[in-house]
Amino acid sequence: MSVKAISDTLAQSAAVKLATAKQCSAVAFEASKLIAAALKSGGKLMICGNGGSAGDAQHLAAEFVATLDHQQPRTGLAAIALTTDTSFITAYSNDFGFDGIFARQVETLGRRGDILIGISTSGNSKNVVAAMDTARTKRITTIAFSGETGGEICEQADVSICVPSKTTMHIQEAHIALGHIITLTVEQLLGHR
Repeated sequence: MSVKAISDTLAQSAAVKLATAKQCSAVAFEASKLIAAALKSGGKLMICGNGGSAGDAQHLAAEFVATLDHQQPRTGLAAIALTTDTSFITAYSNDFGFDGIFARQVETLGRRGDILIGISTSGNSKNVVAAMDTARTKRITTIAFSGETGGEICEQADVSICVPSKTTMHIQEAHIALGHIITLTVEQLLGHR
């Protein structure tokens, strides 16, 4: 890696974010309105993903429950990352396999009026796809965060946010930016800002 390579990679990241701003802003606002309405009605937000997307799920749940900006405190907003209960995840995957770890939690913890965000850069993570399918059977609204190809989760989602890139790291960078913007918009819609 050289200074130029680093600069080029950062420029590519910025280009993906600019393209995301053009292509995903309207759908991000639509997702924000759905989340705000669910939270206002007593529902909760569930978020799942694998690897870096698991980290994003946890990060975004923390922003909702804590606050996006500690200098502007507010009441907590009900959100849970389905990636954090290691005792459940290891027990269930040991006994039944990894593909059902999120679906089982949606089946058990989710109810109509909730929102599920499924995050998958490929759009084809089997356990996220299964969670989206379970959410649909329970009439839980679904939002997909994916890359430009969309994948299976976008076929099942009520709202699909597809970052216009095939590069995993740039998709993830845009996902967390979108997550922050959606959190901010939800706070505004609920009158916290």
